[in-house]
Amino acid sequence: MHKLLYLDYNCFQRSFDDQQQVRIRIESAACEALFSFAALGQVRLIWSFIHEDENALCPFLDRKIEVLKLSELCRVQVTPEAEILKLAEHLVREHRLMPKDALHMACAIRANARVFITCDDDLRKKTAGKIGKLLIQYPQEYVMSEA
Repeated sequence: MHKLLYLDYNCFQRSFDDQQQVRIRIESAACEALFSFAALGQVRLIWSFIHEDENALCPFLDRKIEVLKLSELCRVQVTPEAEILKLAEHLVREHRLMPKDALHMACAIRANARVFITCDDDLRKKTAGKIGKLLIQYPQEYVMSEA
């Protein structure tokens, strides 16, 4: 069985960030590696309704188009459900997550993802790197652990 990964929306956008910053270059390369792994069938990626919403709100057409292309690599789809909303509300209360972050996490948990990949330091700190069985990692951590 291929590893099931949930990428935070920031992973889909990382290549558009300031590449002069070393950390961002490293994260961008790691995200690109994850998309390559998905294209080769080495991992399965999840796309959710909250990804769709965030992409619709993106003000830059070129970024929207690129993210939509990347979304085609996602073989698992998560649609809205009352259970996801309930879990997200719990995550907001329990871990003080922002609502969008909590929705992403709830979608990952609902889809039975093994790992949640994010570039968000605050999210990583608030979850202490794990919620239940879901491991929260930076893209470069995951890529290096699988190399």
